[in-house]
Amino acid sequence: MENVLEIKNVSKKYAAFQLNDISFKLPKGYIMGLIGINGAGKSTLLKIMMDIVKKDGGDVTIFGKNTKTDMVNIKQDIGFVFDDSHFYDHLTCQQMKQIIAPFYKNWDEGIYQEYIDRFNLPVNKPIKTFSKGMKMQFNICIALSHHAKLILMDEPTAGLDPIVRRELLKLLQEVVMDEEVSVLFSTHVTTDLEKIADYITFIHQGQVLFCKEKDAILEEYFLVKGDDSLLDEENQKAFIGLEKSRVGFQGLSNNREEILFQFGDEVLLEQATLEDIMYFTNQSNKK
Repeated sequence: MENVLEIKNVSKKYAAFQLNDISFKLPKGYIMGLIGINGAGKSTLLKIMMDIVKKDGGDVTIFGKNTKTDMVNIKQDIGFVFDDSHFYDHLTCQQMKQIIAPFYKNWDEGIYQEYIDRFNLPVNKPIKTFSKGMKMQFNICIALSHHAKLILMDEPTAGLDPIVRRELLKLLQEVVMDEEVSVLFSTHVTTDLEKIADYITFIHQGQVLFCKEKDAILEEYFLVKGDDSLLDEENQKAFIGLEKSRVGFQGLSNNREEILFQFGDEVLLEQATLEDIMYFTNQSNKK
């Protein structure tokens, strides 16, 4: 399987947090979700890929080229969508497009106009008058209008209303249908990823906790619910994270055999969501 993106042993240290030995691969033609709590380093990692932030160690390879030496050429084939508008907001879409388009050898005015029409964006109004959703839509118009082979998105659905979010997710699925375009999608809105992602990479405490196919993750992890009286010091070790309330306990596990051995049919097992996995993994580190 051809990889469009390979992160190998990437590290970056700040006073507040650090990325340690980050490694994963994104196959061509797929959507990968990058998850982790706020402050986990997702945005920093994306900016390292774009060479906006300098890494302390490791390598980033995109389209088989090292970003350390070939970033100028690599950027021609990347569409980067920030979590906020980085345009000159006193300008109109038309004026902003005229500044950006000349930087891309493969700029396609026809595709740009198709996306502008699809989102029904007013091209002659200042961008500062746009809603958050409209600014994100314009950002996506720019990112998709030069035949990018890799789309990097940093929290693109944060703060968007449900209709705009759904339109964006549908568009991303359309973009990868021909298997020539790949998407790396950083978000903490994990329900979005459950709808469209093929792979999930979980950054936790500066490291990759897992990078797997989404369906395999949702099959592996599960919630366990039962009465507090069933718990003891030994069987609590079978949980990744655990919380108790007045109505009982619930915990996360990926060891079905051990849970069944410890509790038998006295507990209820349910499929875990990506949000459950993030929550209980984070809870386990607060003990």
